[in-house]
Amino acid sequence: MSDSRRKSHKSKSAVVEEENELFEKVVHINRCAKVVKGGRRFSFAALVVVGDQNGNVGYGYGKAQMVPDAIRKGTDQAKKAMRPVSISGDTIPHTILGNYDGGKVLLKPARPGTGIIAGGGVRAVLEAAGVKNILSKSLGSNNQLSVVSATMNGLSQLRTAAQISLTRGESVSGPSFTLPSSLTKKEHSSDPEPVTVEE
Repeated sequence: MSDSRRKSHKSKSAVVEEENELFEKVVHINRCAKVVKGGRRFSFAALVVVGDQNGNVGYGYGKAQMVPDAIRKGTDQAKKAMRPVSISGDTIPHTILGNYDGGKVLLKPARPGTGIIAGGGVRAVLEAAGVKNILSKSLGSNNQLSVVSATMNGLSQLRTAAQISLTRGESVSGPSFTLPSSLTKKEHSSDPEPVTVEE
């Protein structure tokens, strides 16, 4: 009996430690007013991003009558919605355009030392995912929920060279395929061959 209690206590403490290590950020809190006979009733909606800063990230949108309850609901949703994304070192493997509803977010890999060139919901998602060097541009709606959803859509489309190689069964080197040794430089040269004109 005592052994089972010890095991349950250890498992609970492990869950608490794992939750404490998660990165949580409230991106936006929206206040809604409903007009009723006695006046106006206010409710709140919280957009929360959660990640382990190691390639796993999720977001949630919680609604409640009070702000703390809305944040708690959003955090719980984000934890349940966490999913892995492909990261190459401390940046992303290639350029990608994420779309969702009216939101469009362009993400580009960057060299070490660049930092996270992003703001608002895009920055929150990238920080939670563990990306440290990246360039971004929001091209669509300014609605924070659409921006966060578009960012998540872009990250979900990312594939590393190893993943592409495994899927296609072809050798992949970085962003481009490795040419077979049988092909010569002449066959793939970008310079046109000289043309001789007979007089």
